[in-house]
Amino acid sequence: MIAALANWLIILALVFTMSLPAIVLTAGLGTRLFPITRYVAKPAVPMAGKTLIERVLEWLHREGISDVVLNLHHLPKSITSVVGDGGALGMRVRYSWEPVILGSAGGPKQALTLWPGLTGPCLIVNGDTLTDVPLTPLIEAHRVSGARVTMAVVTNTRPDHYNGIRVDANHCVTDFVAKGHTDQTWHFVGVQVVNPDVFDGLLPGALAETVAGVYRDLVRNEPGAVHVWTVEAPFLDVGTPADYIAAVLHTAGTDASVVEGTSVVDSSAVLTRCVVWDGARVGANVTLTDCVVLTSAHVPAGTVATGQVIEQAG
Repeated sequence: MIAALANWLIILALVFTMSLPAIVLTAGLGTRLFPITRYVAKPAVPMAGKTLIERVLEWLHREGISDVVLNLHHLPKSITSVVGDGGALGMRVRYSWEPVILGSAGGPKQALTLWPGLTGPCLIVNGDTLTDVPLTPLIEAHRVSGARVTMAVVTNTRPDHYNGIRVDANHCVTDFVAKGHTDQTWHFVGVQVVNPDVFDGLLPGALAETVAGVYRDLVRNEPGAVHVWTVEAPFLDVGTPADYIAAVLHTAGTDASVVEGTSVVDSSAVLTRCVVWDGARVGANVTLTDCVVLTSAHVPAGTVATGQVIEQAG
């Protein structure tokens, strides 16, 4: 009897997961990744043979998610040309166009109009980070707790670099704190389950943020409304060019450099922890360390560079 009940609960959890729609946030300007984001939106950067957004969507698909909306603003064709309607990934993908960026809360509010009548929760996922958080236990924790928002978090090992979340013994969020704090906090990995009515108070088309606005108000006015779900999943940030290089090398499983597609690198060149985009050319006796070489760039013979994004056309 107990085994049968356990199996039933597992099946119920899987059905619940698979029925959830997901919003992937891909509208940002990616200013910290500049000048790379002069050419593509951050979710469209190449990541060891695939783009970042492809890897995010493949993870969602593995977790049973099939109905996804991406919000768009900056260089949208660099995303839509890769993803299309999602059919190649086994998903249904639609787009929510933002002529003006609406923010991490305003964007989802608009995207939710593509699911009229949705009353159950949805997933909201950052499109500029990589993780493989198991979604079924996250969603089940949200359902059981009665929270209106449940955020997947890891231990904040870099409070100097990342904002933090303080929680109580019941995993309820008590405060959001800026980077530079010294106490032990949690770090949000960009995956959350949200009840759509959280955004009901926002005006359509208005700029609004989650952590810096809607969620902060919820924590203050409705204690227990925002929970965390602690995980030990890997988290790869693609915030700055240095973060991007580290994320690509981790994804490729190498400490060496990653050369994409049809790039041509002269055999005498020495590349250390670099990412070379498809179509780039690196000349003879070049020495590059911690560099990104963008598509159509030509690195002349004898060049020596460290920590650069090389973007000049050949």
